[in-house]
Amino acid sequence: MGQRMSLAEYRKIRKPKRRSKYGNKKVELDGIVFDSVAESKYYQQLKWLHANKQILFYRLQPRYRLQDGFEKDGKKHRAIDYIADFEIHHKDGSIEVVDVKGALTDVFRLKQKLFEKKYPHKLTLVKYVNGRFEEL
Repeated sequence: MGQRMSLAEYRKIRKPKRRSKYGNKKVELDGIVFDSVAESKYYQQLKWLHANKQILFYRLQPRYRLQDGFEKDGKKHRAIDYIADFEIHHKDGSIEVVDVKGALTDVFRLKQKLFEKKYPHKLTLVKYVNGRFEEL
């Protein structure tokens, strides 16, 4: 009689491929996993700009605290953070925060308002359309 398969082994072979919430396909580039093809293309564009000294530097997945956590009536409320796709430091000293979007959700619109109130950086939303990026 054969050996029984463990639950973990069963789940590993049974696990269905999950589609992303917005139908994006994850892409790995330079050992980094991006949430979409468009995001990976923007990263390639930033690499080129940096290599050609058009920008000082960039960061991936910068985190911004929009509201601190707090406790009210004995209930703890977690902090609200916004994780952008990219943060670009330009040669003139300005900082631009870029999010590559396919769709603008209500949750994002709320976080966008909180970000705009708290941070002086320019927030740019881009969408990849017909082989190029367009501002939303």
